[in-house]
Amino acid sequence: MPHSGPIRTALKVDLDKPADEQEALHNRWHPDVPFYGTIKNGETVKIECVDWTGGQIGNNDSADDVRNVDLTKIHYLSGPFEIETAEPGDVLLVEIQDVQPFDHQPWGFTGVFTKENGGGFLDEIYPEAAKAIWDFQGIFCSSRHIPGVRFAGLIHPGILGCAPSAEILAEWNRREGELISTTSLERIVAQPPEPQNVHVGKGKGDAELTKKVGKEGARTIPGRPEHGGNCDIKNLSRGSKVYLPVHVKGAKFSVGDLHFSQGDGEISFCGAIEIAGIITLKFDVIKNGQELLGMKGGKSPIFLPGPVQPQFGPGRMLYFEGFSVDESGKQHYMDATIAYRQSCLRVIEYLKRFGYDDYQIYLMLSCIPIEGHVAGIVDIPNACTTIGLPMDIFDFDISPDAAAKAAVKKLDLGKCAR
Repeated sequence: MPHSGPIRTALKVDLDKPADEQEALHNRWHPDVPFYGTIKNGETVKIECVDWTGGQIGNNDSADDVRNVDLTKIHYLSGPFEIETAEPGDVLLVEIQDVQPFDHQPWGFTGVFTKENGGGFLDEIYPEAAKAIWDFQGIFCSSRHIPGVRFAGLIHPGILGCAPSAEILAEWNRREGELISTTSLERIVAQPPEPQNVHVGKGKGDAELTKKVGKEGARTIPGRPEHGGNCDIKNLSRGSKVYLPVHVKGAKFSVGDLHFSQGDGEISFCGAIEIAGIITLKFDVIKNGQELLGMKGGKSPIFLPGPVQPQFGPGRMLYFEGFSVDESGKQHYMDATIAYRQSCLRVIEYLKRFGYDDYQIYLMLSCIPIEGHVAGIVDIPNACTTIGLPMDIFDFDISPDAAAKAAVKKLDLGKCAR
């Protein structure tokens, strides 16, 4: 029998110290960011994480901090770690055994970023900053900024991944740079390497390294097919197993952006209930795993969801459809993004009649455990998406039977921080 004893804490953070002064953290993907520490093959460890902004958002009733957040600093990731025996071509199996907020910081936040500073899925309609603070009571959460709602969190990491090789990093920069240079969209479509506020962890005092990572390092904002990264998959919760391609010796694994809860899509960008906390992970190296698991070219992490999932009774999810016809009435061809946007707007219009305002619902859609699905992707010209809204999280009846009553009374449901 393996020895059973205390689980080692492989990394600690200090919530009272600026994130960019902590050598256990970094905020760019680059193969030259030095190892923070080493984890044995087969070992289970605890890793502490700051919230994704590095503590820029406070527990208060103003959205000024969300409005003015410095996006050159995010995300602050814990690591990177050397995983003993891991080599390029292997797969790193990461089992998520537990995720918890810190006992001394039992709260999290959801934000809507301004269109000019980060934006979000619906920023053309809701361009202003907003925020909700959520307080935790065991597995449940509630918010003074969105009253009438209480639900269990499906706690998970937004980001986990291994460092890219130099070749993969160059490919990321090539293809994203090409998108930036050729787009016809009148908006930011990708974030190129950014030298401002680069943090390289243990390499902080190395000016040449910091300059190189600032010039070449990939921003952590998007997930990418070669390594996972910021995928924001709400079902990567306790008990899940994640299979990550390894591209550099030692893997250089990092984790962060912990969420107490999130809806499918995390539509407001700062859309989960963002927390600082502790994640417990078990690591196993699968030698030659990329060939064994069919990960051609080291792409496409895969995962097995765990057994933890919020439970709602039969018929207790209310579904809203969306199609590839935008709010102006323009027809698009098989555009699932347009369709999902319409699903979101249908939920907002539905819930407003009970007393919530638009921004409260936008925040809710980002962090409550909604279920988003592509329902149809073959029936030209309209892709069809759905959003399942759990009805039992509300303190009052939102069912169609209740909504159909002509005299639905709007409740006093307060307001979010603006």
